[in-house]
Amino acid sequence: MLLANKHILLGVTGGIAAYKAPDLVRKLTAQGAHVRVVLTNAAAEFVSAMSLQAVSGNPVHHTLLDPAAEAAMGHIELAKWADILLIAPATANCMAKLAHGIADDLLTTLYLATTAKVVLAPAMNQQMWKASATQANREILAERGVITLGPADGEQACGDVGVGRMLEPIDIVSQLGRASTPVLAGKKVVITAGPTREDLDPVRYITNHSSGKMGYAIAEAAVAAGANVELISGPVALTPPAGCAIHRAVSAAQMHQQVMQNIADADIFIATAAVADYRPKHLAAQKIKKNNDELTLTFVKNPDILKDVANLTNAPFTVGFAAESENVETYARNKLASKKLAMIAANDISAQGLGFNSDRNALHVIWNGGDKKLPAASKTVLAEALIKLIAEQYNKNNSPS
Repeated sequence: MLLANKHILLGVTGGIAAYKAPDLVRKLTAQGAHVRVVLTNAAAEFVSAMSLQAVSGNPVHHTLLDPAAEAAMGHIELAKWADILLIAPATANCMAKLAHGIADDLLTTLYLATTAKVVLAPAMNQQMWKASATQANREILAERGVITLGPADGEQACGDVGVGRMLEPIDIVSQLGRASTPVLAGKKVVITAGPTREDLDPVRYITNHSSGKMGYAIAEAAVAAGANVELISGPVALTPPAGCAIHRAVSAAQMHQQVMQNIADADIFIATAAVADYRPKHLAAQKIKKNNDELTLTFVKNPDILKDVANLTNAPFTVGFAAESENVETYARNKLASKKLAMIAANDISAQGLGFNSDRNALHVIWNGGDKKLPAASKTVLAEALIKLIAEQYNKNNSPS
C-alpha cells in the first residue's frame, strides 16, 4: 500500500463532484492513509461534514480560527500535519485563488502555509476547463510543483460532454499512490545543459543562443523525481537547482571530459546542452587584428559526446535533443537511429516565442516504437512531463520481461 501511514489532508470545494468525497476518503483509508478533511462553505452545500467525519474518523475542519486548536490557529497545525494536501474536487475558482495567492478561507490559507506535496483533482464544466484563464492558472501551479490528476473526459452534470469531470475516486487513489513514489528514486542521472564556447583568440569565441534554461529545468525535475543528479553545465547565468551536483565546462572538449568522468554507473544520460560541433583548428595566441576585409578560419570537429555515451559498453538510457529549424521530425528520427539513442526530444527553433532564450518550449519526443508531442508550455512544466516519459521508457527497457 503506497499510501500507508501517509497524512492526507483532503480539501473539498464547491463542485457537484463533492458528493464523491466520502467514497474517496474510504478508499484512501483502505490504502492505510490517515485522512483529515477540510470543507469549504460552498462544498457544504453538496456534502455534509457529518458524513465525512464518519468515514474519516476525524472531525471535519472548515473555520480558519479554531477555538479547539492550539493558539486557535488550526490552519498551522493542519499544515504541519499533512504529508499531502489533496484538493478534490478542485474548482476553477479554487485553482484561481491558489495560483494568485488568495487566502480567504481555511483551505486556501492551508495551501500557503503547508510544505506538503499539493495535488489537485479538477472538476468543472468543459468550457471552464478549456478557458485560457484556467489553463494559465494550471500552468502557474504546475511551475510551483503542484500535481494535477485529470480531469477526465465524459458526460457532465450540466449535460455537456468533454474534459472536465473529476477522476473517479479509485483512479485518484491509484495515481496519488504513484505520485507519492518518486519515479526515479535512487537512479543516477547525468544531464548536460547550456552552450559551449570555442575560443578564437584571447578575446573572442564562437557560441550559440542556448540559455541553459531547459537543461536546468530538467535537472530540477529529475531531483524532484528522486534521482541523484550530476549536472554538467556550460557557461550560463542561472542558479543550479538545489539537490544536484554541478560540474562546470566551457568548451566542448571540457564538457566531453566532464561527462566521461561522471558517466560511470549512470542509469540515464540526458544531453540537453547545445554543444558546438566544430572548434577552430588553431587558437590565436594574440588578439586577431582587423587588417583585412576578409578573415578565413579553419575548423575541426569536436568530440561527439552523445554518440560516445550511447556507444559505451553497458551504456545508460541515452536521451538526445534535436534543435532544428526545418524538417524537425525527419532530422530527429535520423539522429535517433544514427547515434543509437534510446530517446530524442526535438524542438522547432523557428517557432515564435519558443526555444532558445525563452521560458517556453514545445517538444516532440520520439523513441523506438513510439512518440509523444508535448505542447507549448513553460520549460518547468515540459521538464516534468519529459522526466515522466523518460522514467516510463527507462522502466520498460529495464523490466525483467
